[in-house]
Parts: sequence; C-alpha cells; structure tokens
Amino acid sequence: MPGVTLSRWTMSYFAAALAALLGAELLMAAGFGYPRAGLQDPDTLVLVHLAAIGWLSLLMCGALFQFVPVLVAKPLYSNTLPLPTLIALVGGLALLLAGFLRLGGHLTINVPFLPVAGGLLVIGFGLAIWNLGRTLWQARPLPLPARFVLVGLFGLAATVLLGLVFALVLGGTLSLAHFTEVTALGVPIHAVAGLGGWLTLCAMGVSYRLLAMFMLAPEPGTTRTRIALHCGTAALALAVLGGLAAICLDFSRNLALALAGVPALGALGFYGADIAHMYRARKRRRIELNSRMAILALASLAASVLLTLAAIGLGLPDSAVAASVFLVAFGWLSGLGLAKLYKIVAFLTWLECYGPVLGKAPTPRVQDLVTEDRARQWFWLYFAAMWCGTLALLFDAGLIFRVTAAAMALATIGIAAQLVRSRRLVNVKSEMRLPAGASRPRLLLCTSSRA
Repeated sequence: MPGVTLSRWTMSYFAAALAALLGAELLMAAGFGYPRAGLQDPDTLVLVHLAAIGWLSLLMCGALFQFVPVLVAKPLYSNTLPLPTLIALVGGLALLLAGFLRLGGHLTINVPFLPVAGGLLVIGFGLAIWNLGRTLWQARPLPLPARFVLVGLFGLAATVLLGLVFALVLGGTLSLAHFTEVTALGVPIHAVAGLGGWLTLCAMGVSYRLLAMFMLAPEPGTTRTRIALHCGTAALALAVLGGLAAICLDFSRNLALALAGVPALGALGFYGADIAHMYRARKRRRIELNSRMAILALASLAASVLLTLAAIGLGLPDSAVAASVFLVAFGWLSGLGLAKLYKIVAFLTWLECYGPVLGKAPTPRVQDLVTEDRARQWFWLYFAAMWCGTLALLFDAGLIFRVTAAAMALATIGIAAQLVRSRRLVNVKSEMRLPAGASRPRLLLCTSSRA
C-alpha cells in the first residue's frame, strides 16, 4: 500500500486490547462471573465489558483508525484524536469495572463510578465516531466495505447511549420511568447493538477488504454484498428502534428481536457466500495462516447461529444462550481478530520499517517477519479450547469451562509473543533485518509517516 499513512497509536490499542483479553480469560479461569454467577450478575458484567470494550472494541478502534483510510483511499480526519480516545476509553473502562465490582460488594468505596465511567466512555467512543465518521464523510460515495463500517458506527452509537442510560440508572442519578424500564428490559438490545451492530458489521466490512488484499481475491461489489449490507442495516434498525419502541409502548420486546433475526440471518448468509467466493477465486493459491484461522472463526459464527436457532426453537435454558454469546464473542469476533492481528502487526511493521527503503536496498517479505509453524500451535490451542469451553457452558460443566479458559489464556500469551517477535523483527534473518536507512520499530508506537 504505497503512500499509506500509518496510525501512530494503533499498536498501543492492540496491546491494551490483548491485555484485556488475557485479563478476561484469567478471570474466567479463576471462576469469576458466569457460570458461577448469574448472567446479569455484577461479576459477570465485569467479564462481559472487559471483553466487549477492553478487548473487542479497542481492537476494532485500533484497526479502523488504520484501515478506514485504506477502505476509502482518504487520510484519517485527525491523527491527533486517537490518543485522547484511547485514554478516555481505558479510563472509562477502568471506572466501569470498578462500578460493577462495587455493585457486587467487592468494593466499598462510596464513589459514583458508573456515571463518571459512562461519561468517559461516551467521550471516548464519541471521539472515535467523529474521527471515523468525518473520514467516511469526506470519501463519499463510499465503497461497499466502508458502508458496513458506517452502519457499524450507528450500532456503536446506540450501544454507547444505552450503556450510558444503564450507568446513570444503576448509579442512582436517573430515575425516569422509561429509562428505568429500558434498563430493566434493554440488556438484550444493548448486546445485539454491540456484538451484532458495532462489532460484527465492522468486522464484516474490514474482513472484505483484508481478505481480498491478503489473498489477492476479487474485491466485493456484487449484488450479494449489497443485499448483505441492506439486511444487516435492517436487522440493526429493527432490533434497536423496534426493541426500544416495544419496551416504551409495553409491547413484546422479544417479538421485535425475533423480527430483527430474519434480516440478520440473510446478512450472515450472503456474507458467508461472499467470503466463500473470495476463497475460491483467490489468486494466492497457498493460504497463509491468518486466512486459514479466519475460516475457523467463520465456522464459529455459523455454529453460533445454529446454536441460537436451536435455543429459540427448542426453548433451551440460559446455558445455551450463554454458550451462543460466548461463541460469538470468543469464537467469531475474537478468533477473527486474533487471526487478522497476526497478519496486520507483521504487515504494518513491514511497511514502517522497510517501506521507506523499498527499491533502495534488499528487503525481506512480509512473511519473513513471522514463523507460521511456531504460531500455528497456539491458534489451534485457542480454537480447540474455545470450542470445548462452549460445550462446557452448554452442559453447565463449570470446572471444565475454567480449564478451557486457562488454555485460552495460555494460547493468547503464545500468540501475543509471536506478535512481539514480529514487531521486534526477531524472525528476520540478521543480514536483512536492518538495511541502510531502515530503523527498528518501537513496540507500541508506529512512525506516523507515509510508508
């Protein structure tokens, strides 16, 4: 990608996200939260938000700050805003977790953690939406992958606003009747807007571009892709607007969510068909590790859909719902995130280190920055442990779930170590590691220049 400006703080976002993922896995291994506690218990909410905000949202923000400009061939609106965004998000998350710990009786400090946390998270995500939204606005008309991201940003806005309402009500600073009803009944809508709208739609948009780029596959732009976008947009609108209207007008919230499930299935089906076509039509015949592991993430997405349909159709207990959400968060979104992170870190490091000297001195390939044989075992361990953990949740096997969470944490440490090796150029042969004019990248910062 000649001429691409590297986002200075993307590696810091990735590092903070991986730390949150590891923290969530270790808490699960220690038996904190579900299944020992209830699905809406404060301890479970600590785990959920550490994974959803600390891991998945920080990962997505870091990736979008780097790759939205690639999607639209325009520079990021502001290269200054990502740092205050990161500070606000990390600070807001820390206070949010403290608020849940206080609700659970683990902290006795009389501090209004939740309202302050809600304000900080609104600021942080608001800055991200503003920065990415202005970038997209300047690039109209948008290519299809960027439109998925745009709709995902609406999902993020809905998620954040609902979360703010929850924080103000639970913190005791808001008591209006409709807001209290939304807090009591709106958790599924909040989850759908976050996991389905914000994270999944953005993951779909970014994956379209990254898979095409890394596999030399055709760019998405078919009628099938447009239908997937329209179905995803309709599903998000029905779930959020329809669900909130149902709560406020005393109708059936579950009916609104069920109606939203119809276009959601269509979106995922057409997206899956698109991705399958990209794999078949790729020019790079040997699939790299990141693309092979992405297949496992997509398989996890398909399995989560089947499990959700079974839970609804057969009236399965809460354990099936928990297993399905776990599969979405740690199989589909986390699996895809780790797989693409493995390639992205190497790719951005290569651009930063060797882009300025390309054509002036011998340089390694991007693949020379990684050692796939060493990394493969950690990815297989992660997915195997995650699938076993899903089964353990489904059958209420708490001890087995803790063991699988510990295995996931070990795999995450192994994958993170491979990312550090790529960043530090450890895998590159010494004679090609630092040609004249190249400089060793810093671990958590990218050189903010055109590569």
